[in-house]
Parts: sequence; structure tokens; C-alpha cells
Amino acid sequence: MIEEIESAEASAGTGPNVAGECAVAPQRRSGGRAARVAMRAAPLAEDKRPIRPGLPGGQYKPLTDAGVKRIHQAALDALEVIGLSQAPQSGVEIMTNAGAILGDDGRLRFPRALVEDMLTKAGRDITLYGREPKFDMHLSGTNTYFGTAGAAVHVVDVEKREYRESTSKDLLDAARLVQHLDNIHFFQRAMVCRDVPDNFDMDMNTIYACCAGTSKHVGTSFSDPAHVAGGFEMLHMIAGGEDQWRARPFVSNSNCFVVPPMKFATESCITMEACIRAGMPILLLSAGQAGATAPTPLAAAIVQAVAECLAGVVYVNAMSPGFPAIFGTWPFVSDLRTGAMSGGSGEQGLLTAGCSQMHKFYGLPGGAAGGMSDSKLPDMQAGWEQGILNVMAGLSGLNMIYEAVGMHASLLGFCLESLVLGDDMLGQVQRCVRGIDVTEDSVSIETMKSVCLGGPGHYLGDPQTLSLMQTEYIYPAVADRSSPKEWAENGRPDLIQRAIARKNHILEMAPRSTIAADSDRAIREKYKIYC
Repeated sequence: MIEEIESAEASAGTGPNVAGECAVAPQRRSGGRAARVAMRAAPLAEDKRPIRPGLPGGQYKPLTDAGVKRIHQAALDALEVIGLSQAPQSGVEIMTNAGAILGDDGRLRFPRALVEDMLTKAGRDITLYGREPKFDMHLSGTNTYFGTAGAAVHVVDVEKREYRESTSKDLLDAARLVQHLDNIHFFQRAMVCRDVPDNFDMDMNTIYACCAGTSKHVGTSFSDPAHVAGGFEMLHMIAGGEDQWRARPFVSNSNCFVVPPMKFATESCITMEACIRAGMPILLLSAGQAGATAPTPLAAAIVQAVAECLAGVVYVNAMSPGFPAIFGTWPFVSDLRTGAMSGGSGEQGLLTAGCSQMHKFYGLPGGAAGGMSDSKLPDMQAGWEQGILNVMAGLSGLNMIYEAVGMHASLLGFCLESLVLGDDMLGQVQRCVRGIDVTEDSVSIETMKSVCLGGPGHYLGDPQTLSLMQTEYIYPAVADRSSPKEWAENGRPDLIQRAIARKNHILEMAPRSTIAADSDRAIREKYKIYC
């Protein structure tokens, strides 16, 4: 970038200016170029970076204040009148002891006073820990964090333009990439390890691959409650003991505790109870699909998701008041022509942003899906779908933006190259979330005076420009901003080929595991690790 500025600085004014007049070429300054390059090559302090994890959003609000309150009242009505069925016996006891009412029809109903009481006890301003403190995420207010999620069963091979089954090594490589992509802040399990036939081994390999690949916060799930104990044995080995784990739990449980509409998922609830006892933060995930397992009106889809997650708030806080839990309203969209999921639609962005407003209404840490694509490849369709959805989610102030990168084919496929491309995209998204800083310095006309009144007539090379080029602006790692002439001279580089090259470079230089060597060996001796 500095070379481009200095080249432009040297030639500025040699052609006609906007008034059609010939400007005078400024004298080229001598000396200091190497020092300026070195200064800008040095890493920026965290608080000086133009974007960083946890930027506050909240500027975008698709729901009016009256609409938020109406959705809240409708959700309370649904809990009181309809309730939820199929809670495990342990859950029935936990919730009825707190004040829920078990009807003759087997449905648990939740009086308004009970919900409101549990909301006062619910954990707020929680921290999701990384294995390194620099990756901690503070879920407070409108702080925003972007990451992965999903259960894709295929990997997108962009070179062959085909799909193949995902493996444990794919999951490990995805986590290794995320470790080195600054704009992706957490790694929730994104693929199913289809090469691992046994379900217990699959759950253990999922935990291992995620934690071996990255020291950022990880999210995972368990396919069977019986697997939870084995998972925590592994996590204690990674952490260096149970006490160390409980002090900084670096993995959260992505828990589909409900099966929309308005039913508890019995086995997932048992898993959730075990995870709470073991100190693992919970993502209370309600994932109805509007027009299929959730009402068709967007507002009503939010009502159902909010009602289901409020039932989860009662469940968690009746068991352990203040326990860290994320209000995971994840309503999805159907293409009503076919009934198929439409994850990359504008309606999806509206649902996600509307749910974000509900999280803020309750003052609870919230998360939802943000950057899915229905496209099968990382093409223009994927770009607009992922960009629009992530901008809407970020501007809404959603704390945890899941599935922000990598997901294709309406969550059926995951693409490693899309992680690399998505890192660039999320940089631009977060710059939008940050907004425009208006300070006395930023609106001062002193620089304008010096440039326009006797100065060179341009801002290229001005001390203000050089001092702000790293803190006010961000620059893509893969995207191409060259002119057509430069692009042709550089061999007409293709965006996907650039992404492949960066992916391969990261995987070549990244360590195979971020877990301490002795713990890694012990895990491999105890568990059947495939990757």
C-alpha cells in the first residue's frame, strides 16, 4: 500500500485535475521512506486496530420498540397457554419445583411470574474463554463476535467443483485455519466426522479436532448423553485438570434442547443437565424453520423461538441460577415454493436481526445464525448472501454470530477456502459495524487548509493520511484491488486460486496441534483419534 501511495504521490498533478486545469507536480520528498515503511509494518496495538473482536453494534433495528414488546407478550402467552412437551423426568422435576405446571396432557406450562423471576436470575455479561486469554469473548451489551457452526456432512472441493464426505482431518484443518484468521473469533464444530463410524469416537474426535486446531473458544455437541463423561475426561486432560477447566471452560455445548414446535428434545436436555453440572457454558439453541417447524410470519417465527428459549432460561436457572447460557434463537427460513431451507435469504437476515433485538430487550447474551449461503460454491451468490447476512447481524449488535463463514448448500456443505475468503469479508463487515468516528481531530479543517492553501492539492503522502492508513482503514488479504492493467500484468489472478494458496500456506506453517505435547500423547493413548 505504501508503495502505491508514494507512486501516486510522485505522479499526482501531472495530468488534468477535476477542473480541467493542469496542476503543478509537487516536489518529491527525499528520505524517510524506509522508516515510514518499517513503522507501518510493525504490528498495531490491540486498541489501535481498525477492527477487533467485540466491536459494539446495535445500529440496525428491524423491529420497533412496540414490536419487541408485543413479541415478548406473545411469547409469554405461548408459554402459559401452550407450553412444551416431552421434557425428561429430571427436567420436569427441576422446572416444576421452580413453579412450572405439568398438565394432564404432559405439557409443562410456565406462568408469567416464573419466567420473569428466572430472567432476573439469568447470567448476564458472561465471558466465553479461549485457551489463551487474548481470545476471551465478553458477551456484554452489543459486543459482536463472528465464528463458525453447523453440522455439514460434505466438504466443498472447489478445484473439482464437487462435494465429498467430510472427515475428522477436514474438521482439524478448519480449526487450524481459524486459529490464524483474525476476523473469525471462535470455532464451533462445523462438520460431521463422517470417517468415524462409532458415535462415541465421533464425539471424541470432534472435541479433539476442534481443540487441537485452535486455542480460540470452541463449541461442540454430543450425540448421546452417555458420551458426556468421556468428553469431559478429555477436556480435563487438555486443560491440565478439572480445576483448571472449571476456572476457564474453553468449550461450550451447542444444545438443541428443543424440537420445534414447542417440544423439549429429551436426550439433549439430559446432555444439557450433565454439561451444567460439569461447568460447560450452554448455547440454548432453538432452530425452527419458518413455514415448516415454525410459523410462517417472520414475527411469529421469532415469537416461537423466543418462547422456546425462555423455557430454556427457566430450565437452566432453576437448576443453577446465573449459569452462563446463550439465548440461541435461531429461526431459519423456508423457500415456500419447495419447503427447502433458504439460509441465504434477506428474510433470514431480518429474522436474525430481530432476534438480536429480543436478546437486548432481555439483557441476555444472544447468538444466532449469520452468514449461511444457499450457493454450492464460493461464488457471487455466496458473496452477497454471506455479506448481507453478516452485516445485518453485526449492525444489530448480535453477540455471537454463528455460521458466519464457510457454510454452503443451506448448511449441507463446508468449504475451507470460504474460511479464507470469509476472513476478508468479515473484516469489511466489522469495519461497517465500527462505524465512523467523529472527533475534534477527525473533523478538523487544518489538514484541508494546508493541502488547499499553498499545499500540493492532494492528500496522498500527507502526514495525516500516513498516520491513519492503518487505523482508519483495513485492507484485504485475498481480494484484488488492482487496476485492470495491473491485474493483466500479474497474470489475471483468480480469487479462488488466491484463496487456495493462502489456505495451503496457513496449513503448511500451522502446527498440527495446539494441545500440549504430553496431553496430546495421553489423549491419543486413551481415545481412538482419527486425525
